[in-house]
Amino acid sequence: MKRVRLLFHPSVEDVTVEAILHALSDPVRVAIYAEIVGQECSQNCTTFSVIDEKTIPKSTLSQHFKALREAGLIRGERRGVEMHNTSRCAEIDKRFPGLIASIIRAHQIQLEGKPRRAAAAKRNAPRRSARKKRFR
Repeated sequence: MKRVRLLFHPSVEDVTVEAILHALSDPVRVAIYAEIVGQECSQNCTTFSVIDEKTIPKSTLSQHFKALREAGLIRGERRGVEMHNTSRCAEIDKRFPGLIASIIRAHQIQLEGKPRRAAAAKRNAPRRSARKKRFR
């Protein structure tokens, strides 16, 4: 019989601002967390296999969810072979009022500005000549 490893979830008293900021310093993790916070129900890990049009390998996703869970940001629950995740935002807000809402809002503002910067970068990128340069 295969043993199932228990998931570590720190008590809300053990959650630190440093752990939260570290976990959310990764662009993929903050995108995952913002999506989880915005949902009413738990989210399956495979929901996040594509972030910002990039496919995320399952092993990498597992590491991201572990970081979020160990920072105290989410609660993971096994349902058969699936892992479902919910935000601990309400618990964290009692400990650090407004912190999570501020981070999520800043993330949204940053996302709103991305397309303009990407378009500007594309406009300002050096153009390549259609002809190949000859080497002497």
